[in-house]
Amino acid sequence: PSPFTCQNPTNKRPSSRIMTTTRKDGTITITPQNEANQSATVIICHGLGDSSEGFSDVAEHLSSKLPYAKFILPTAPVQKVTMNMGMAMASWYDIVGLDKRSNEFCKGIDESQSRLANMIKAEMDMGISRNRIVLAGFSQGGALSLYTGMQLPAADGPPLAGIVVLSGYLPHSSGFNISAGLEGTPIWHGHGAADPLVRMEAAQESKKVVTERGATDYTFKSYAGLAHSVNPQEISDVLAFLQRVLPPDNTCKIKLKDPGEMSVKELKGAIAKAGLGRQAVGLMEKREFVDLLRQHRGGKL
Repeated sequence: PSPFTCQNPTNKRPSSRIMTTTRKDGTITITPQNEANQSATVIICHGLGDSSEGFSDVAEHLSSKLPYAKFILPTAPVQKVTMNMGMAMASWYDIVGLDKRSNEFCKGIDESQSRLANMIKAEMDMGISRNRIVLAGFSQGGALSLYTGMQLPAADGPPLAGIVVLSGYLPHSSGFNISAGLEGTPIWHGHGAADPLVRMEAAQESKKVVTERGATDYTFKSYAGLAHSVNPQEISDVLAFLQRVLPPDNTCKIKLKDPGEMSVKELKGAIAKAGLGRQAVGLMEKREFVDLLRQHRGGKL
């Protein structure tokens, strides 16, 4: 595996109360089995050379503790990475080197920034307010989350609920300017004290720069002996942060299309997504599908 890949430190089995799906583009989505219960969203970006699978176990563990949250894990596009001798791999942007000067050359970061912003917009279109969304990521994914989250269009809504940076840093600092009104976005940054790739000095410099640019809520925590990875204690601390910035709130639930307004095709898709295939066996009439989905969303199944 890539040195930028996170291995699962939780060894937890996913809850049966969640639904996990994988799209053709590699995006993994973990939702409450009853999607009507969703009231928050967490987007997690993997590190260089990895894929959404790299953090799926961690996301499923967090999901079991935040049963009202939807987790989205996108996979980066494959592109050549200068630092790795031009080899093509999953990467959110090109990395020329790990020194401060090289960190200014991040070809492709604008496209990845737009992709994350569009994912946030899609969740907002479903009724999830921006202050019920967290951007998170490991290494390069954490860098992208920090870069994107603090520069979202202020006019589109309130600040994010928070940003989680794991073994990450601020990329392309010369092009980084915090959007007015987003200065108070809670940032939680965890970093291994023994990280040989993204060194502690770089992480601390990132906090310094982001704070100087106006951030007012930046928490930095180091972990003794931890290299370029995460450990159970760090994941536990991330969970505590998520529970603080995304507490349960039934007034923030997602806005779903009423089953009575759905086509038969839409009904069958929603029923399959909810794992109700067995209960739907033998149903023929549209009203039967409508009743099944309504009962499910009402918690009667």
